[in-house]
Amino acid sequence: MPALSLSDFERDALETLTEFASIPCLSPMFDAQWAKHGHLDAAIELLANWSRARRLQSFDVVVHRLENRTPVLCVTVEATTPGSGTAVLYGHLDKQPPLGDWSDGLDPFIPVRRGDRVFARGIADDGYSTFSALLAIEAMEASDIPHSRCVVLIEASEESGSPDLEAYLDLLAEHLGNVELMICLDSGALTYDRLWVTTSLRGLLNVELTVRVLERGQHSGSASGVVPSSFRVLRQLLERVEDSATGDVLIGEMQPKIPDDHLRAAQDVADEFGDVIARDLPIVAGVELMGTSPADQILRRNWNPTLSIVGMGGIPEPAIAGNVLRASTTAVLSFRLPPSVDAEGASRAVAQVLTTDVPSSAEVTLAMHWADGWVSPALAPWLESALHAASIDAFGQAPAFCGEGGSIPFLASLGKRYPAVQFVATGVLGPDSNAHGIDEMLDLPTAVGVTNAVITVLGAYGAL
Repeated sequence: MPALSLSDFERDALETLTEFASIPCLSPMFDAQWAKHGHLDAAIELLANWSRARRLQSFDVVVHRLENRTPVLCVTVEATTPGSGTAVLYGHLDKQPPLGDWSDGLDPFIPVRRGDRVFARGIADDGYSTFSALLAIEAMEASDIPHSRCVVLIEASEESGSPDLEAYLDLLAEHLGNVELMICLDSGALTYDRLWVTTSLRGLLNVELTVRVLERGQHSGSASGVVPSSFRVLRQLLERVEDSATGDVLIGEMQPKIPDDHLRAAQDVADEFGDVIARDLPIVAGVELMGTSPADQILRRNWNPTLSIVGMGGIPEPAIAGNVLRASTTAVLSFRLPPSVDAEGASRAVAQVLTTDVPSSAEVTLAMHWADGWVSPALAPWLESALHAASIDAFGQAPAFCGEGGSIPFLASLGKRYPAVQFVATGVLGPDSNAHGIDEMLDLPTAVGVTNAVITVLGAYGAL
């Protein structure tokens, strides 16, 4: 297979990719005025214009827009070999917020290159995907390697749980046609020395939980001891959904049966790579980690339900904290759901637990959104062989297979629509890539390696 080099990627993609990295195109959950601000539109037009400049035999670039929904970029490349099947290559362009102060010399929207790494928000998650997908197809045509019909689909609401995606899948159902292969370029890697193929993804349930006890705040010397603290009521409610001593989630509807092959796969990864989950985390000295072994930590990350409190409201900063019994407290609960759990059913169970017999009869309001997880279907023999060849060609090492703790709602959506489709979920989010955190980073040689792996997989599919 042809090998795309780092210099090829730098010449053909890096300038536009870094321009994309400078656009604060936050996902709608983090920018309610996204349509007014225009950053998502600016990002999708930039990617569309770059796509139109590709050297491809027969292709079409369309930005689809539905009312009150974020746009979608659809690049359709016609087949150069007989066959009726379509390969869909997926990514997203919306970004997480900066989160906090980045390290000295780094800024979320001012891309900085240090060696073969580029730092900026959204560059690895998932800005590189448009470039990787189309450069792979372009390289195939330049080397006269046949490929099937390919549709590169880039959405703009993934970081919000893909609320707009189903509408576009309905809109594009006829255009997508007979989808037989799905390549998702939004996943992770535990190391940078090989192709990592994702075998499962957790689902997601986000709950904005508000506990209100007063119409307005009151002097704590006057009200405390009489009016129950909204924070205390919140603590009591949280104890219903999570054991604070162990971190175990207590919602029965979130408890999975882990498949035997995933249990074995976790042990295989631990045997080969050791403490691969914990060793690159920026852990404060002395903190005791959860899990009894490397294999157990892999399963806890990929198959266990978890709760993280990712946001708080109604609580003043320490510098301005007066002696006031606050009117309300809001917490944003982020549940990661096991891949096989029904997210909507889990949401109903959580809502019932948090709103039934509320302590002190405090007022509780909930705002919820959810997305299902995903378990990869068994690989067809041709694809299993192609992935092995792809990793050897691109990285010089055999591929590795592991679940991921994050969520990509698109995979679950497409899996329901096309139950016979073959999936490849992979990506560049390896150690220190810091997706969603400060100092997000794209490792350029890995982006090139993943692109070359895509070439091999598409070549194998085109040869069927």
